[in-house]
Order: sequence, then C-alpha cells, then structure tokens
Amino acid sequence: MSTYPVLVVVFVCLCHMSVAMEEKKTYIIHMAKLQMPDTFDDHTHWYDASLKSVSESAEMIYVYKNVVHGFAARLTAQEAESLQTQPGILSVLPELIYQLHTTRTPLFLGLDKSVNIFPESDAMSDVIVGVLDTGVWPERKSFDDTGFGPVPDSWKGQCESGTNFSSAICNRKLVGARYFSRGYETTLGPIDESKESKSPRDDDGHGTHTASTAAGSLVQGASLFGYASGTARGMASRARVAVYKVCWLGGCFNSDILAGMDKAIDDKVDVLSLSLGGSTPDYYKDSIAIGAFAAMEKGILVSCSAGNAGPNQFSLSNQAPWITTVGAGTIDRDFPAYVTLGNGKNFSGVSLYAGDSLLNKMLPLVYAGNASNVTSGSLCMMGTLIPEKVKGKIVLCDRGINARVQKGFVVKAAGGAGMVLANTAANGEELVADAHLLPAAAVGLIAGDAIKKYLFSDPNPTAEILFGGTKVGIQPSPVVAAFSSRGPNSITPEILKPDIIAPGVNILAGWTGAVGPTGMAEDDRRVEFNIISGTSMSCPHVSGLAALVKGVHPEWSPAAIRSALMTTAYTVYKNGGALLDVATGKPSTPFDHGAGHVDPVSAVNPGLVYDINADDYLNFIRTLTNVGPAGTYKVTVSSPNSSVKIIVEPETVSFTQINEKKSYTVTFTAPSKSSSTDVFGRIEWSDGKHVVTSPVAISWS
Repeated sequence: MSTYPVLVVVFVCLCHMSVAMEEKKTYIIHMAKLQMPDTFDDHTHWYDASLKSVSESAEMIYVYKNVVHGFAARLTAQEAESLQTQPGILSVLPELIYQLHTTRTPLFLGLDKSVNIFPESDAMSDVIVGVLDTGVWPERKSFDDTGFGPVPDSWKGQCESGTNFSSAICNRKLVGARYFSRGYETTLGPIDESKESKSPRDDDGHGTHTASTAAGSLVQGASLFGYASGTARGMASRARVAVYKVCWLGGCFNSDILAGMDKAIDDKVDVLSLSLGGSTPDYYKDSIAIGAFAAMEKGILVSCSAGNAGPNQFSLSNQAPWITTVGAGTIDRDFPAYVTLGNGKNFSGVSLYAGDSLLNKMLPLVYAGNASNVTSGSLCMMGTLIPEKVKGKIVLCDRGINARVQKGFVVKAAGGAGMVLANTAANGEELVADAHLLPAAAVGLIAGDAIKKYLFSDPNPTAEILFGGTKVGIQPSPVVAAFSSRGPNSITPEILKPDIIAPGVNILAGWTGAVGPTGMAEDDRRVEFNIISGTSMSCPHVSGLAALVKGVHPEWSPAAIRSALMTTAYTVYKNGGALLDVATGKPSTPFDHGAGHVDPVSAVNPGLVYDINADDYLNFIRTLTNVGPAGTYKVTVSSPNSSVKIIVEPETVSFTQINEKKSYTVTFTAPSKSSSTDVFGRIEWSDGKHVVTSPVAISWS
C-alpha cells in the first residue's frame, strides 16, 4: 500500500514538468468586434478577459484596432486551441516570419521632363509615404527638409526615441519614425543593442535605401565610389516620409508588421510601402494582406514587393487583389567589366569594384573547384579554398548558395588577387553588379562556360580584369529581371499577378552609416549611397509614383491610382518589339510583367480608371470610371490564339462628364483543350488620345 503515494507524487511531478516545458509561441488573435458582451465597456478589457480565460499568466504583446480587431499574445499550442473555442474569436493564427526582398531611374521614367505634370505644389508635399522596413539613417541628405513647409495638420505620427536615435532628429521631410520589436523579442529574446539599435535607426541599410527611393530629397553629386554619378532623388521627392521599423537581424515578425501597419493607419499616411514578404498562405492567414485590406478601406494605397524567387512560376509573395504587387526590371544603365583571357578572347560582365586595380596585367587563373578539398569548393564558401593554390591568382567561383560579395571575401582572405564570378544555369544571363572587396567581375552562363572551357584546356591559363565605369543608353531596356517572382496567382488564379514591374536592378539610393556597401562585417567602407537590386527596390519606385499621382489627384482612391499605373503601363519598346525576359531571352508574359512596365507620365492622365471599393474587391468586380474629359472609347481585343475568342460588350462606351461610371462584360470562348498551356491577350479602350489596357490570361490545367 505504501507504494501508491509514491506513484501519485511521481505522476504529479511529471505532469507539472510537461506543462512548464511546453513551448510558447506568439499568436495573432482576431476578434469579432461586434460580439463584445455588454458586460464590457472597452474592447481591450474584453480581449484581456478572453486571454485570461485560457492563461492567467499570458499578457497581450500588441492590441490592434485598425488592421484587425484583436491582439497578439504568447501561448502554448493547447492554450491557443482552447482560445479558438471561446465566444467572439474569429481566428488564432501563429506568428510568421517574413524576409526582406533584396539616380538614373527618374530620368529613365521620364520624370525629368514632367515639371508641368507633377508640379512641386503644396498638394504634393501633403502626401506622406509610410515605409515598413529596417528603419532609417536620418542624417542622410536624402532626408534633408530644405524648402519644405510645415508638416500637414492631418499628420498624427511622431518620432520615437531609442538607441542611437533622438526624437528631435525628425524634420519636415522625415516626419515620423517608429519601431516595433515586441514580437521579435518575445520569440528571440531581448535585442542585443551592441549589434542593432532598439530604435528607428537603420543598422542594415535596406530601409534607408527603400525610403529614399520612394521619396528621397534631391541630392547632387550622388554616387557609389564614382559609379552612377549624378543627382539622386526619390520618385516623389517633395512628399514626406514616415518610417516604421519592423525588421531586425532575426527577420520581420508579422505581429510587429501588423502593429506597424496599425499605427501607420492611425498616423494618416497616404501610401504604404513594404519591401518584404514570405510564404503565401490564404489571404485570411496573411498579415500583410489583412493589414493592406484595412489600409485600403481607409484610402491608403499599399505597394509590396513581388519577391525574388523568379524565374520559377507560382513564386509570388503578396498576391492579394487589393495589394499593388511589384516585380522588377532593368534600366538602361550598366557597370561593365571585362575579362580578357590568355588566348586573346574577351568577355563582358559587370562590377562595382573601386579599389586598386590589377595593374592591367595577366595573372594565373584557377577554378575554385580545383583549389579546394570539399565537393562544393567551386562555390567559394567560407574556409573552403586552399591558400597555396589561389595566392596571387584570379579565382573563378560559381554563383549560388552564399552571397556574391562573400565569395570575393573568401578569395581575398585566401590570398587570391581577383575573382571571376560565373553564373550557373539557375541564373542564366542575369547580371547583378556588386561593390566587391577585391577586383572582381560577374559574367553570365555562356561567358562563364567559355572561360571554364579555356581554363580546363590550357596548361597555364591566365586572365585580367578591366573595369568600364558607368554606361548609359543600354538597350533593350527594360527587361524583366530573372530573379523577379512570377505568377500565376496561386490563391486566386483569376486575378493576374504581379500587377506591374518597375526599376529594380542596380538601383542607387541612400544607405546606412552602420555597415559598408556589401553589408558584411569585414567591410569597413562607409558610403552615403549604395547600389543594390531586388523587388525590394522596384516596390518603393511604385510607392513613390503612387504618391506623385496622389499629389496630382488627391481625391482618387487607392484603386483608381493603382488602375492608372497599371492601365498605362507598356509591354512593347519604342521600336515595337515585345518586352523581353532576361531569364529566357524571349518576350515576357503577363505572368512575368503583369500589366507591363510602369509609365508615370501617362499614369497621371489615364483617361479611364477601374475604381472599386472594398465590397468590389470581395466580389472581383471592376467598372470603368471616366477621370478625363467627355468622350467615347472604343474597345480593341488582341489574342494571338485564334481558337480563343474574346468578346467585349458593348464595344463602345461614351462619357459625358467626369467621374461617370460605365460597366462592360467580357466573354471567353475557348476549346476544352489546347496545345498551348497559357494564352495571353489584351483588352484596350481608346478615345484616340488615351489608351487604357488590361492584360488577359487563359490557362488550361
């Protein structure tokens, strides 16, 4: 009998340990606001009571009142499951971690010729662009407020103090700066303030780059080590900027992102720019989609990066219909570098190297895979090269796995004199320039294979690397970047995504003072501007252009602004050729470029727009609204596949006054099967001056 109490004690101890050790995670709880019991006079009290019903020790991390009605809290899986059954709970969703999607563009986009179209008026300076990212380096000239008047009375935001950041540092250009770290810290622990600033201060560079791209002030004499020299300016250089730091060394936690969006709505921003994303769950599970819908309802346009997972299909982030999803294209500027081999053959590449040259002399050339004792030696990863085999030589490294600039550091650390970075089949002919730490040139797949063929066949291979500075007028341009994520839309295939493409390759913009242009700890160089690539760069271009259109048409809705940008986008070059995809060398499709490449000069006067509200998004209706003078528009339909018939009724629509709305129907007739997987077409309405274009895609599964 005496054994029973012992058994009971052991059992109780084990149960207690099991509960204590169960891991807690952050969850975002959506509440049905209208179901609050009459016993509560405040929603926050109701939220807290609901939380305490499953966990006495749990505390709310954030309370949301705009993007959703609800809160974020730390719970065990069992507590989360129990909370889901409580009255008034709509959903209990686990925390997700999102990642960042990482000059000449105003000239390339025609903004230099558009003073009369985009006047530097008070209306333009009333527009405020909110940027959710890694923060800001406020001392950069891109945030100088010279010539700006008082901050608009409608602005409700503020500057928050923190590590290395004073609230007094904001000005009439940088009108707000906040940071959100509770979600990050509850999961990964307190921020190490010796490594990153617990404040709006940008220690990464990404946020300063995106904010200055969207709405940076004019800065003369801008360049990166002399590359891309000229006057730098954001797309909406007279707009104001507000930054919301939601991304940290450990990533961008969606509870922090939601909190940032919630506060940005309170602060009264006009445009929200998010160059980040992650996996694509259903819209009701996607915090960015949820927050963007709430922002749209409040009249705020939300622009997001499409992602850098191209050229694979179905690789998009941020696919919700109410988000402006932005892919990336090139501009007509390049930074050439040349690799000359000992056999006299020359190959073109790109580079932003600006240190000591190789003195224009031939050096021994070695393949990294032959100078390493590991199977992945060709990738030039940390600690994989044998110094005795690379010292004083130019090393050919294969692109992939680790960062391009890190490969150069690995070569330099092992005693190498220079690097040729060769694309593999995964990257094809796409070239992205980098500010390498040693003389280096990146070359495409074809050139890389040719250099390898020489290297493997010549007993004493040699090479030299020369740098060509900055070249403009590169054609064809733009072309769709290979890294730019592609459609179709994996959640709602009937909605084409991405929406549009914009400049996203080799973009010059402001940079942090905390790290060098490579972002590596070993890089002790500091720069005012940096040149980087990604849909992270194309997104703020569109955010800034949306702000420009908003400044000219302050009464327009987010849908009207997005429609103006999309329906005036172009898919052919001035010579009539189709927009190209660098990944294939062939014409791009709406799954690559969406409606086309943005054309802000045309967007400010589109003639017609598709203006829709929140209910219309839920029903996927679109209706034409006249935003120009009275006129008659006639439809033209193009489809390269004669077996697919597209009928638009009526074929003409007439408008007698501004803001008049007209609807039309589109009927598709197609065979049950087709030899082609996808068929693309276009519907164009024109009054002889304006052309309003919508892409069409038909797929057979």
